[in-house]
Amino acid sequence: MTAPRLLLIRHGESTANVAATAAEAAGLEAIEVTARDADVPLSPLGEQQAAALGPRLAAELGGSPERARVFSSPYRRAVHTARLALGDSAPITIDERLRDRELGILDALTALGVDARLPAEAARRRWLGKFYYRPPGGEAWTDVALRIRSFARDLDWTDDRPIVVFAHDAVVSLFLFVFLGLTEEQLNEFLVTRVVGNASITSLVRDDDGAWTVETFSDDTHLSAAGVAATEHPGVARVAE
Repeated sequence: MTAPRLLLIRHGESTANVAATAAEAAGLEAIEVTARDADVPLSPLGEQQAAALGPRLAAELGGSPERARVFSSPYRRAVHTARLALGDSAPITIDERLRDRELGILDALTALGVDARLPAEAARRRWLGKFYYRPPGGEAWTDVALRIRSFARDLDWTDDRPIVVFAHDAVVSLFLFVFLGLTEEQLNEFLVTRVVGNASITSLVRDDDGAWTVETFSDDTHLSAAGVAATEHPGVARVAE
């Protein structure tokens, strides 16, 4: 038997998401963050979004998180989302391979800030392409893909319970890259007009031949059903950021 479904959940809106949107809108070079990336908390709206996931996941999992294998990034915003959605007693396995992409020296800089403060890195990123560019002290998207491949290899594929993963937008995107067997170009094309929304669910299903397909992408209809606002993400998705 094989796991029939994979539910990929991006954490609720974080304080850094709010700060990044404000910095980009104001044309600033740096994002005002008060904690290292691993410790960034959910915003008040993010907590509401995470709680709104609860009824949706209860329906998806037949009323009990024990009906699934649940994994989470160790980052505070992902774990808090999982706990608000599933409850404090739900069994959740923390796996560091599900953490967000590490940006190294680009951390807390806007796109404008990278161009202004690190022009050589901006030029190197343009030359290498966003998918393969690795900032000093950080990771390329390919590095995150390797983490996901390692995670997938360690799963018990004889267990047919659904798999639920609480993680980050880059991680969700690269699960698609790995599980659907996409190329760099196909992933870029898929994401150019799509954004992995906060507290959204992306679900993949596996057929009898072992092929994975997208059932839903970035579905956040549970937010509107609960009267909770979705986070606005201006612009289009960018593969490196």
